[in-house]
Amino acid sequence: MTERVVFEYALLRVVPRVQRGEFFNAGVVVYCRAKGFVAARTELDEGKLKALDPTADVTGVRAALHAVEGICRGGTDAGQAAGDDAGRRFRWLIAPRSTVIQPSPVHSGLTTDPAAELERLLDLLVR
Repeated sequence: MTERVVFEYALLRVVPRVQRGEFFNAGVVVYCRAKGFVAARTELDEGKLKALDPTADVTGVRAALHAVEGICRGGTDAGQAAGDDAGRRFRWLIAPRSTVIQPSPVHSGLTTDPAAELERLLDLLVR
């Protein structure tokens, strides 16, 4: 049996009009220190975005979500965070901010496969 290890995750919330506080989930970031794993998956529901803000910049929101995925991948896609380890990139991404893309509080659990956990959470909490 494969050993279960601790993982952490945060949802990525789209908050089109920050002053109103309305949001919907558009992605998940998963971090597992034991496996040196950090990854994000995003899916933007344009219908929900336009329902909350008909003037929302869909292209900009999509770009911001894709930037999170790039930071998780590391390398040249991570920009200034390229040299950071997985834990530092995760902590930077989940830091509270007042922008259109906001992280949820961090949650934790046990898993044998962080990549599979990412897909499970995306299905459960975003799709």
